[in-house]
Amino acid sequence: MAEHARVCWLEHSEPWGLESDLIGRLDLPLNLDQNRHNLFHPRLTELRAQARRRAGELPISA
Repeated sequence: MAEHARVCWLEHSEPWGLESDLIGRLDLPLNLDQNRHNLFHPRLTELRAQARRRAGELPISA
């Protein structure tokens, strides 16, 4: 990520519309919301579900 990830931002009065447009046009495999067209979506959904189940099985430390 240090070599390839980029972050930027801008103020927008309706960011949800801009977000939908960007998700529809860009390949954002880690973003599941509005991104079912991505081929990685089913696999990532399953991996996240497995991680949640595993986390639920771990002891809670105080």
